[in-house]
Amino acid sequence: MKLSITRLILYVRDVALLEAFYQSHFGLDVIERIPGEWAVLKAGALELALHRVGEPFRGHAGAASQSNAKLVFHVPAGLPDLRAKLIDANVRMREMKRYDGFPYLMCDGCDPEGNVFQLCQPD
Repeated sequence: MKLSITRLILYVRDVALLEAFYQSHFGLDVIERIPGEWAVLKAGALELALHRVGEPFRGHAGAASQSNAKLVFHVPAGLPDLRAKLIDANVRMREMKRYDGFPYLMCDGCDPEGNVFQLCQPD
């Protein structure tokens, strides 16, 4: 049996803040919402779900964002301009990078809770 991933859940402290971040900067549409607790955004074939962390983790800086996951967004063109726009909006962005033999221009950034995302543009 072959399985597929349809939804990725991030446990977050502030659902509304991250919902607004991913809507504003990446154009993702909300397809489900329980205000303050749950939001699902359509991100291509995958849904990005934002789930409020449990009571013991609320109010602790970094509790929700200690993850080894990275969200990777495909950017068809204009990555340098998008990166500049994000920096202008005070989004923490790292330098652009390339790897030999890998035909992509990339840069990483962090959402307001410290979750790492990557913007990836094919050559």
